[in-house]
Amino acid sequence: MKNILLYLSVALAASAATTSCIEDSFSSSPSDQPTFSVDTLRMGVIYTDDRSATHRFTVYNRASKSISIADISLSGDNARYFRLNVDGFSGTRFSNVEIRGKDSIFVFVDALLPESGSDAPLDVCADIDFTTNGVTRSVTIDAEGQDLVRLKALEVTEDMTLTAGKPYHITDSLIVAPGASLTLEPGTRMLFHDKAYLAVEGRLIARGTLEKPVVFSGDRVGNVAADIPFDLMSRQWEGIVFRPSSTRNEMAFTTVKNSSWGVAIYGSPQCNSLPSLKMVNCRLRNSGGLVLTAEHADIEAYGCEFAEAADGLVALNGGTHRFCHATFSNNYLFTAIGGAAIALGHLGPDTDDGSNLPYTAARFDNSIIYGIGPDIEPGDLIGTSVSFHNCLIKSAGTDDENFISCLWDKDPLFYTVRNEYLFDYRLRADSPAIGAGDPDLVAPDARTDAYGLDRGPSPDLGAYVYVAVEE
Repeated sequence: MKNILLYLSVALAASAATTSCIEDSFSSSPSDQPTFSVDTLRMGVIYTDDRSATHRFTVYNRASKSISIADISLSGDNARYFRLNVDGFSGTRFSNVEIRGKDSIFVFVDALLPESGSDAPLDVCADIDFTTNGVTRSVTIDAEGQDLVRLKALEVTEDMTLTAGKPYHITDSLIVAPGASLTLEPGTRMLFHDKAYLAVEGRLIARGTLEKPVVFSGDRVGNVAADIPFDLMSRQWEGIVFRPSSTRNEMAFTTVKNSSWGVAIYGSPQCNSLPSLKMVNCRLRNSGGLVLTAEHADIEAYGCEFAEAADGLVALNGGTHRFCHATFSNNYLFTAIGGAAIALGHLGPDTDDGSNLPYTAARFDNSIIYGIGPDIEPGDLIGTSVSFHNCLIKSAGTDDENFISCLWDKDPLFYTVRNEYLFDYRLRADSPAIGAGDPDLVAPDARTDAYGLDRGPSPDLGAYVYVAVEE
């Protein structure tokens, strides 16, 4: 019993000593003020008439005593568009918010911005004021409100033209019916919601320019986590599919990114002619599958970039294809890469798919095939109608009747730094691809690159002409 009483006495004394170290009194000194993890909370682009994602910052009490923030409230002409959550409670104004010494709380902010009538994003700002011990300090909220043109379950049954201005937001599907054409003028932006897609049964003409590209992408903005933007994430929407009735499709200075399957074009034995797609200075990137799939369809690609996809980059099965000054490079971040940069099928009797359609015929000129994963499958193309001329290829190999004047086992020295999320496929100054192209292989549509640079008499390999880039 004496031992038990002694133990309890020691435990109570220790508890009292520990409790006495916690400062429960509140400071009334004007010098004891909260500090903030940001001076300005930048919410980025917010689509008007849609509740934004929630952003947060931290409020610290650096003092040893507790502080009581007498008032937390929104101020400014745009204050009504924002909503706060402070220490678990939602609203626009809060009183007597306590922060213990050396502790902190979170403040969460979201917004619902009204339409502005402007094509470009407009700044919408407000302040969050914190009044403590008679002193007011503020955190600024900075958002950009972007109006949208909303398209829901739209079927284009006659020729239609979409112009630049406000982005078009596709919430589910956009279908171009047989016999109809959808034309996208320079600068048109197409934003697709989760699971949304574009299906072309007629014709698509995307008329981007150097100054005003056409963009197909997901509708998520900001960062998915830390410093990883949604712009790097695939599977934000489904992709673009060209069905067997679709012909004479064209894309120029067009980017397709962040999708599940990229661009897929399918023909069938029942078609009078194979579907076709011509691409000039386009970028297909960040796909959860492939960036380009062609099944019994004809592809022309000049000055195009094919990059970042989970299942490999480009798959060609049947059809007739020409790739000139293309860059194929896979540095996909978020899973092991499951296929080759260029996968070829329906090449001959051994790979016949039973379609009774002609075997694959493809030619690759002045191009680069380099990145993580296999380069070309199958590697042995003897007896097929596939050839690579003056191409830089990552693998070690030797020329034969299908590989002519190629650079084997070379690093093109892109500016890409995968672990820093930098994907820039222009060439560094000492790249072996500089000046290695054959000028006789430069197609007229590949004469200038996506930056408007002429390839000249000694063309560089790949999609982009070398020019010194500021690091």
